Order: sequence, then C-alpha cells, then structure tokens
Amino acid sequence: MVYTRVPVSFEVYPPRSTDKLPQLHESITALDMVAPEFISVTFGAGGSSTRDSLAVLNFIKDHTNATPLAHLTCVGTSEAEAQQLVSSFIGSGVTEFLALRGDLPEGTTEHTGELHNAVDLVRLMKSGIPESPSVERIAVAAFPNGHPESSSIEEDIDTLLAKQEAGATLAITQLFFFVEDYIRFVEKAAAAGVSIPVLPGLMPITSATRLARVLELTGEANPQELESQLASSDDLDERVSIGVRWCADMIGELVDYGVPGIHLYAFNQHETVLSALEEAGVR
Repeated sequence: MVYTRVPVSFEVYPPRSTDKLPQLHESITALDMVAPEFISVTFGAGGSSTRDSLAVLNFIKDHTNATPLAHLTCVGTSEAEAQQLVSSFIGSGVTEFLALRGDLPEGTTEHTGELHNAVDLVRLMKSGIPESPSVERIAVAAFPNGHPESSSIEEDIDTLLAKQEAGATLAITQLFFFVEDYIRFVEKAAAAGVSIPVLPGLMPITSATRLARVLELTGEANPQELESQLASSDDLDERVSIGVRWCADMIGELVDYGVPGIHLYAFNQHETVLSALEEAGVR
C-alpha cells in the first residue's frame, strides 16, 4: 500500500485510577509509533485533576517524540487562577494548549468566574502572563454542526473568528459523522475570514451504546447507517471492523479534500485509531 503522509494527532485522558496508567502508557507509546504531530490530554475529565493531566503530559514529553498539548478550561475560574495554572504547565515544559470554556456546572445556565469563554482564555495565554512568549501553540474547539448553545452556524463561525483574533493558531472540531458537514463548515468559515487550520476530529465508534452516548453529549445528527450496522451485529470483532471502516472511509475522503491533518479521539485505546489510519492508507 502507498501511504499518504498527512499530519495526525490524538487525544487521550488521565485515567480515573492509577492502576490504569501502565495501560495508557502502552497506548501512548503505540500512538507515538506513527509520528503524531501532538498528543493532547484532557483536563478534569472523569474527576481528574491538574496533577493527573500533568503526569500524562510529562510522560508524553519524556518518553515519546510527540509534542504534549494540554487542555485547559476556564469556566468558574478567576483570572489569577488561570494565570497560575498556565504558568505551572509552562514551568513543567508544556507550551502548547487547547483553550476551552468547559461545561457549565450541572443545573446552571450562567457563566461564572472572571473568564467567561475560550476567547478570554486565549487572550490570557497570548499576552496575560509573564510566560506568554513561551506559549508555542493555542488550539481551540470548532463545531461543524454548531455548538449546542449557539443559535446558528454563523454564530459559531463568529466565535471562531474571535478566538483567532485573540491569538488562536489552530482549531480542532468536535466529533462528527459526515464529511460534508466538515467541508460546509470550513468553507463558510474561510469565506468569513477564518485562516487558521481546522483539524477534523474523528473517532471509530464500535458499539451502538457508545454511539448513543456520543450523540447525547454532542447533539450531532444520528448516522443511521452506522447505527444500524452496529446494532445488527452481536460479534465484537465485527462491530470493531464496522466502526474502523466508517472512520477510515471518512479519513480517506477528508484527505482527498485536502485537510491540514487528522485528529483522532483515541479514548485511551490505540488499536482502533491506528487501524483506521492504516485502512485509510494514512499510516
């Protein structure tokens, strides 16, 4: 097979239990074998702490050739707290970030804290701390089918433009299931003035249960064909093949379109994302 060289990157998260760390380290080491541009680590997922995230980021920094990229959220955070947090990561040698607002606390509808959104966080990283010159990359989120709280795609594009103006250098999309949704979004965004790269975010979905959970969290339209195929199979290996094939087909179409890279949500497992890249002829 002739492989197409396109930049790839991955997302992992700190496990809830330290017993799972050796397994995560094994997966990160396997992901590093395909030379990713960066591996991002979520912040606060599943009750994890700054210390948990930093431990995973340091493993990436010290034991792989990939660049560690730290997720940071700002909801409910004071400016001083955010400054201290960013400074602590930079002090540990982590200089690339994904700036996110974060989910509002359950039962609330209003923003709290001094930093109200990702734009404020990007601006702080760019120029609001003494270590700002050390920040090498600031990524932000993009939503091909709209953020659940936005009124239109146009509003999402305006938000992405504001993040770019504040200093963001890269965008990564939320998970989506139809290539045309990504293409429509990036072309509208480019026409509106967005010039930073927008990486498509993908994940092989290998069970109908996980698909339902993803749809609940993201509000994405149901990929009925994928759902039907997953639901009709009782064989685990077959379901994995279905999810990998769907993801690989999307990767192939996106690479043909000319995307600046492929970002894969690894869910702390390397097998399915690496299989999708191989099947797509990317690695």
